[in-house]
Order: sequence, then structure tokens, then C-alpha cells
Amino acid sequence: MKHFILPLLGLALAPLAAHSAPCGGPLPGFLEAISAEAAAAGLDPKATASFLRGAVIDEKVLKADRSQGVFRMNFIDFSRRLISQNRLDTGRALAKKHAAIFDRAAAQYGVPRGILLAFWAFETDFGQVQGDFNTRNALITLGHDCRRPELFQPQILAGIALHAKGDLPTDTTGAWAGEIGMVQMLPADILARGVDGDGDGHVTLKTSVADALMSGARLLQHHGWQANAPWLIEVTVPRQMDWSLSNLETWLSVDDWQAMGVTPRSDRLPGGEASLVLPQGRGGPAFLAYRNFQTLFEWNQSFTYVLTAAYFATRLEGAKSYDAGDADPGLEVAQMMTLQEKLASRGHDVGKIDGILGAGTRAAVQAEQQRLGLPADGWPTPDLLNAL
Repeated sequence: MKHFILPLLGLALAPLAAHSAPCGGPLPGFLEAISAEAAAAGLDPKATASFLRGAVIDEKVLKADRSQGVFRMNFIDFSRRLISQNRLDTGRALAKKHAAIFDRAAAQYGVPRGILLAFWAFETDFGQVQGDFNTRNALITLGHDCRRPELFQPQILAGIALHAKGDLPTDTTGAWAGEIGMVQMLPADILARGVDGDGDGHVTLKTSVADALMSGARLLQHHGWQANAPWLIEVTVPRQMDWSLSNLETWLSVDDWQAMGVTPRSDRLPGGEASLVLPQGRGGPAFLAYRNFQTLFEWNQSFTYVLTAAYFATRLEGAKSYDAGDADPGLEVAQMMTLQEKLASRGHDVGKIDGILGAGTRAAVQAEQQRLGLPADGWPTPDLLNAL
């Protein structure tokens, strides 16, 4: 089975200094600038020197950063790739094995075991595949690179601070984007939200299940996770309704959705406000997403990843497999890029022309569907491409 690790680039960062080291250029000059920033942030000079000594640019990190094709997969394909019976069985077994830790996480931070198990599974296959990139070099590489230095230079400083505490040796390995441990957290988040769950005086996310799960729960609580509140419920939609309401910007009461014919596929619908999510249009799977669902984007900004993780969490909590329905055919990558170009030429902000159905592209698709008199469910089809 091929494993892969997805980057957690939506996490809030702790700016330890004014991350102003010049990107690009000779590496020695960059490391000198980072050392100056570390000194300005009050970090131990010996720890800084120890952390930076021997650092190199990792070309494999840059290659991984430029090729994130997995995000081009649609929800059904992506979820079927990540969710297997083996992962369900393993997750349920681990829920029993570590019940005391999950109970503590729920009691202290309000995060249920299904959510923590889902991220534990997807990020590292329950700790089995944590990545073999040197973390120090990955951070240096991405901080030095000019694509996102403002994101990664503070992570270098956080890495130095963790190194000074004895929690980040220079031979630490993890994901290509610098995330560490079983639930893959960036250094700044470990520094700010890490929890010593096993009481050994260190936050060790690579080897301590208690540290990893408690830290992940604390991070989600910090980003707004509400205890004892729902996050995602599968629903059935009527044959006809105002499909333009199906997006994460439209929040209506559950009573309003039910009045339009949206019904739970099983059990009942918790009250409150929710958004109607149709990842592959009106003919595919359908969900009501609650406010807690939005919190998960602080863990990962990919809509498909977040929806799959949220859905997997419901399965681990007892929900049945979703109804795949009969979605209209989607677009191949080249077609999606052509569509994005056409949408951009009409003034829509779709971001990078990359073939990924992100939030900007979905919004633009929905707007053009409305303009053309097509069902405005946000799912790009060959019919829409031809109409444009």
C-alpha cells in the first residue's frame, strides 16, 4: 500500500520574530540572518548554532512542494483511497486500547475520539508512516525558498526553541513540510500547544501516543472546536431545490434545511446552523456541515481532505458508509485547467491555474452556473465547460 503524508499548512503560527531573512541567495548568508533573528527573539545562541550547524537545502523537499497532485482527486475517489476496512478496524481497536487518553482529550479539550483518530490515520497511518525527511533541513529549505518564506521562517525559530528544550534533535525526521509526529504538527504549534500527555517532561509527538493525541486535541480547541457539538451529518436532498445555497458560505438553521426537503439519511439531525455540502454536485453524496467542520480547515486547507477526514470520523463514531449517488461526470485535470482559465478570463478569482477544485473555483463555477441557467451546485461538468 502506498502511503503519503499531506501538509498541514493552515495552522496558525507563533511569530517569534519579524521573519525578514532574505529568501533565496547563498545559504550561509540566509543562516546568518536566521541566527540574528533567533538572537533578537531571545533564543539561546548555543541552541541556535547547534540547530543550524550542518543544515542543507533538500531538493526533494522542493520537489514535493511543487507536486501535490493528490488534491486534484474528487471526494469519492479520495475518500475511497484513504478509507479502508482495515483503517476502520484499526481505528476502532486503537480507540479501545487508548480509551483513557481519548477520554482525557474529550474531557479537557472537547474533541471526540473520532476526529483525533481520523487525523491520526490520515496523517501517519496511526503513527506507522511519519515521514523520512530531515525536519531541520525541510524547515531551512522552505524558509529559504521564496515561495512561502513568511510561513516557514517562523517555523525555523520555533524549531530552534524546541531544540533548546531537548524536544527536537537535529536528526528528527518527519513530513516534507516540517510537520512532526503521529498527528503531524509544525514546530510553532508544538511550541505553543504541545501537551506532555505522559508526564515525562517532554512533548514527544513521534513516540508518545498520549503527547500526540492530547496536543492535537488542544490545537483544535484553540482553533475553536466546540465540545459536544456535531461536525458533519450525511443527508438526502430533494430532486429540486435552490442549489445555489449549497456552499460553505451559506449558513441556515437545520429547520430551514428540513423545510426545503433535506433529511438525515439515518438517525436525526442535530439542531443549530449548518451548510449544505455537495462535493460532487446534486447527484453525489450530500452532507450538512456544522460550525465545528470549519474548525478542521485550521488543520488542513484542502476541502476534499477535510471533508474526507470529517466523514471518516463519523464512520469511526458509528455512521454508515455514504451513498455515492449518481454524480454527473467531472472534468479531467486538463479540462479543469481550461475551465479555470475561462473563469479567470471572466473576472473570477480562481487562484492558481492548477486543476484543483478549490474554494475559489467552486464559487466561480456556481456563479457561472447561475448565469447560464444551469443547476448551481458548484460541480464543474463538461456541459459547463462547453457552455463557457
